[in-house]
Formats: sequence, structure tokens, C-alpha cells
Amino acid sequence: MMLSETTMTAIRTVLYVALDQRETPISPTEIAAHLGASPAYLSKINTSLVKGGVLRSHRGTRGGVTLAARPEDITLLDIVEACQGKVLGDYCTEHDNLDQVCAFHAAMHKVQHEIISTLKAWNVADMMIRPLPCRELRDKVACRIEDAVH
Repeated sequence: MMLSETTMTAIRTVLYVALDQRETPISPTEIAAHLGASPAYLSKINTSLVKGGVLRSHRGTRGGVTLAARPEDITLLDIVEACQGKVLGDYCTEHDNLDQVCAFHAAMHKVQHEIISTLKAWNVADMMIRPLPCRELRDKVACRIEDAVH
């Protein structure tokens, strides 16, 4: 499973909001500027995250977004499914008895299960603990979520 650019921006958005220490909502314009995304694109992403129960939207002059739950209660699976939909297998017709299906079907079923398990095992709090590579690697590796760090 590959993560779409929209999903990667959503992960960066959620991490940015989670790492922010303010008690007030963060404006989508601020997030867009910090992440280098267009406000219209980020608005679309925020809508998906709000509908998916990952972010909460606040209206008004001081409106913006906040996390809809504690960081430890928001998994990578929640973010991925808010943006890309349910993680579904893209293989043979579904069948309950894996002993009766072809080997490819059984293998792809295992891949799907492992992807879901891994995305469910990692949460936003985990990412907050180490949002950047160690200092020795920062100049040597490209980090896809680096700009989410304040």
C-alpha cells in the first residue's frame, strides 16, 4: 500500500496540530503556510480529517482545528482511512476460507492484515516522541514529516 500525497500531508497536518502547545484552535492558513501547502488543498484535507473524526473544526474569527481525541487515541490507520478510505485488499474475490483460495490470494490477505495491524499500532503520540531523525542523520536523510515540527 502506498500513501497518497494527500495522506502524507494529512499526517504532517495532524502532527503539526499535536505538537503545537496552544490551547486554542490553529488556523488552516497557518498550517498551510508552515507545511508549504495551498490553503484550498489543506482545507480539503482538513474536511476529510474532520469527517474521519481525527480533527475537530472550530468556527468563528478565532476558528481553526484541534485534535478530536488525545494523540495516543489517534492512529495512523485513522488518518489513512480518513483520506484514502478503508484499507481493502485488491486481489481475488473475497472468500472466508483461506485454505481454499489460491496462494496469491492468501499472500495478499496477509499483506492487507499486516498493513492494517501496523497502521493501527502506531499513533500520533508515538510520532510526537521522535518527530525527527537523530541529529547525526538530519543532514543525511530526507524526512517526509520534518516540516510538521515547529
